[in-house]
Amino acid sequence: MTGRNHTVKADLPHFGDYVSSLKYLRLKLYQKGLAFLQPAMRGRRMARFEEIFALRPGTRIIDLGGTSEIWNLVKTPLDITIVNLPSVKTMKSVSSHHQLTLVEGDATQLGDYGDNSFDIVFSNSVIEHVGGEANERKFAGEARRLAPSYFVQTPSIYFPIEAHTGIPLWWAIPRFVRGRLNRRWERILPDWNKMVVGTTVISRRQFQTYFPDGTMRTERVMGIPKSYYVYRVAAPSTAAMP
Repeated sequence: MTGRNHTVKADLPHFGDYVSSLKYLRLKLYQKGLAFLQPAMRGRRMARFEEIFALRPGTRIIDLGGTSEIWNLVKTPLDITIVNLPSVKTMKSVSSHHQLTLVEGDATQLGDYGDNSFDIVFSNSVIEHVGGEANERKFAGEARRLAPSYFVQTPSIYFPIEAHTGIPLWWAIPRFVRGRLNRRWERILPDWNKMVVGTTVISRRQFQTYFPDGTMRTERVMGIPKSYYVYRVAAPSTAAMP
């Protein structure tokens, strides 16, 4: 666990970490496209987050599996704890107007924190990486337990460009073909392939079963479902106390 400071070592796992050769030009181009498009898309998402929860300065948030970068899109100064696995690399220093605390931990089992230890749980495109349905349910249980309010997002299977591989209609490709691609990637891009293999896709219906007390919404690009987010807003009487 790191100490509290406005300038911290921020965990910034990045698609590009796995791609370093011009041989993989397609991945490099996809990465550059993401870098161009993501700020606007995430900016809209975080604006919606601020609107839903009517954030106040000092609101205590735990971000499960996140980075400091996305919080630069939120103007209200917050008290944010970011939890990542020990394997997530610390890559560079980032100055923030938020109070940031970085913690090593497993978001499927955060027993060091009691119920409602925070005001809001936040997670952006993480639940699909935790290792299948059993762990997804544990992750959701922790998200619902750690704070009276939560906001959790995951990509949609229906968006034509798969968010992690950049391959069109990835989930529609026969499993045996995907398996052959994975075996090839295992030889040439083992770390990136490990991330791809460990990623699942969660349907809207299944996502709702993980968060039965949440309100579900769909984010769309040109009318196509791009991702889903689910949120719960605490009643005033149940909000966590400072």
